Amino acid sequence: MSAKFLSEDHLAAATEALNANDDFVGSIANIDMGIQFQVSEAPKGDISYYLKVGDGSAAMTLGELEDPDVVISSTHETALALFRGDLNTQMAFMTGKIKVAGNMAVLMMNQAVINKWAATVSEVEITN
Repeated sequence: MSAKFLSEDHLAAATEALNANDDFVGSIANIDMGIQFQVSEAPKGDISYYLKVGDGSAAMTLGELEDPDVVISSTHETALALFRGDLNTQMAFMTGKIKVAGNMAVLMMNQAVINKWAATVSEVEITN
């Protein structure tokens, strides 16, 4: 079953996929990290959601995260390409398709986690 991109159902399915992926769960065993995502130019306006990792589990939720480590901003088109696995996070950053603010050290230290997150969420079926 597919879910509308960046809907509550989509983020719930992504959360379930992350927590069911042993490789991802193993990579976050001792990590506490929060990433806020700001998506502009979505069909129904701007969207905010976040990834919170802690205590060996992950959650993706619509809304604002209090005191995130990092804030990542992109257009809806870029966010969709990232979720589908058509664009990797490093290339998106290097080409200016995503903007990053906050504690860059947290992002750099956890690049393997970000890569496993991207690979896992790309397996969730979405509709645009």
